Amino acid sequence: MIKQLFKNHLNTTKKQILFLVFLAFIPRLYRITNPVADWHAFRQADTASVTREYVKNGIDILHPHYHDLSNIQSGQDNLEGFRMVEFPFINVLIAGILRLVPILPLVATSRIFSVFASLGTLVFLYKFVYLSTKDINLAFLSGLFFALIPYSIYYSRVILPEPFFLFFSMGSIFFLSKAVKNKNKFYKNKSFWISAVFLSASFLLKPFVAFLAPLYLLIILQNIGWKKLFHWSWIIYAVISLLPFLLWRDWILQFPSGIPASDWLFNSNLIRFRPAWFRWLFYERFTKLILGYTGIILATVGLFNNKYKTKKSFKNILWAWGFGLLAYLSIIATGNVQHDYYQVIFVPFFSILLGVGLQTLWKKTTTLKNNLQKLAQIFIILITVSSLLLAWKNVSGYFNVNHWEYVETGERIDKLLPKDAKVIATAFGDTIFLFQTNRTCWPIGFEIEDKIEKGAQYYISTSYDDEARNLEKTYTTIEKTSDYIIIDLTKKEIIEE
Repeated sequence: MIKQLFKNHLNTTKKQILFLVFLAFIPRLYRITNPVADWHAFRQADTASVTREYVKNGIDILHPHYHDLSNIQSGQDNLEGFRMVEFPFINVLIAGILRLVPILPLVATSRIFSVFASLGTLVFLYKFVYLSTKDINLAFLSGLFFALIPYSIYYSRVILPEPFFLFFSMGSIFFLSKAVKNKNKFYKNKSFWISAVFLSASFLLKPFVAFLAPLYLLIILQNIGWKKLFHWSWIIYAVISLLPFLLWRDWILQFPSGIPASDWLFNSNLIRFRPAWFRWLFYERFTKLILGYTGIILATVGLFNNKYKTKKSFKNILWAWGFGLLAYLSIIATGNVQHDYYQVIFVPFFSILLGVGLQTLWKKTTTLKNNLQKLAQIFIILITVSSLLLAWKNVSGYFNVNHWEYVETGERIDKLLPKDAKVIATAFGDTIFLFQTNRTCWPIGFEIEDKIEKGAQYYISTSYDDEARNLEKTYTTIEKTSDYIIIDLTKKEIIEE
């Protein structure tokens, strides 16, 4: 009988996971064929460009290149177009597939891979919650919120490291939790070593995974205690997790022109702990953007829930998780305020808090009688639904293509100019337009003669400004419409007065 109950329970979890994966997959297909011109397209363009350069020029994993040859990101002229940020193993994977199947579109394929990574994160999140609490309902609710939070949906189909970072970090947490359940022989469990490999991949994508250290530590201490923390296996675990990252960081130092400036991420504008820091992060991002105002009620209840003694250890895990994330917000202060995608790391955490909060409030209603119980349950449903709807209102604009003129002009340039042409595609330093041209060079004008000496052959602009007008007087105009102008910088043309 016990065996049958366990089997039925296992079947239920599989059905729930399949349902959640399907539920999450559908909205993540929304505008999946968008060009790289939606929200935070500048960073997406940089990431997608590395993949495209691999497709065009062959795969050299240790020497990733992209389209921007300017000094904007690193402060140094990057004439070879190095892109030394995250280790490009995801770019290599996608590029390898695209080289094998050239008919596949680069942008849509890259987005689909991000979606698959997100679905994997959902599975790991569900399994982690179930493993930690043995509460199938809480696991389901946590997965449900991860699937449906609009912020999560958008950042699950972007061309960024974040979806893969969540996949590997959440996977590492789950596999570690699974391994240490065996107190005496945790290091003999393959999950232990899988966790180390996944953590290594997380570091190679985003070193911010280091801020999850309190979570890792508490998971270990709750299961195997202090004494086994000094077991020889943890040294190997640390080597596997950190050595590839350290080797990569040491390697990229040889290419300083390809390393974007990062010191500004910490507190360059002195915003840390100022009123604007609290407003932008805790109100604009968490309360408004991610939780849709009313979701803050569920999240707060989830964080401070003290009613379930059987889940005390899990409550402590949530607090350790939250502490690590708070440290992340505090140390990477300017970066978090500047870019909302820096908060993607919070999505699994918030998904669990919302699940705990919803479950807690719903159970409280069971102590009420008749109409009062129904009213309370309706109120909870309204809180939950309104949270998702209000969050969607704030996120829906993220899917919009902001500069169709960049896309259309880029398509024209791709047909008109030589494939190896180096261009100046001016868009105020934004690389979105440059990416659309499928060419390399500069995303900003100024000092045109200097750029010509460095290899610039064509000037393209969607705004007919003073710079374009002056260049038009000196160089040959290839094509000019109401939307753009293309100037050949290799051919001078003297216009008689």
